[in-house]
Amino acid sequence: MKLIIAYIQPEKLTAVKQSLYAAKIFKLSVTNALGCGQQKGYHETYRGVDTEVNLLKKVRLEIAVNDDFVQPTIDAIVKGARTGNIGDGKIIVLPVEETVRIRTGETGSDAIG
Repeated sequence: MKLIIAYIQPEKLTAVKQSLYAAKIFKLSVTNALGCGQQKGYHETYRGVDTEVNLLKKVRLEIAVNDDFVQPTIDAIVKGARTGNIGDGKIIVLPVEETVRIRTGETGSDAIG
């Protein structure tokens, strides 16, 4: 079992979800995030004051999958999120020690589905 965490551009969320659904991956969590990487932000002038905006809006996806779904999930995220420009995002894969479905008490890979 693995936990896949992806940071993507907010405007690519719909494309990534469609790509995941096409790959038969339906369970995910989505949260808004702020951060910067290689983009390093941008300068903006508001009412004559120059400000540096270095925390950019991102979307964080968390998807818990069984081992045989890891590569299809990564491929689907890349397919939906890639523009070829700096700031497309990152994918992080972490091992999952245990999973418990609260409703039924199922554990392990059965709980992920």
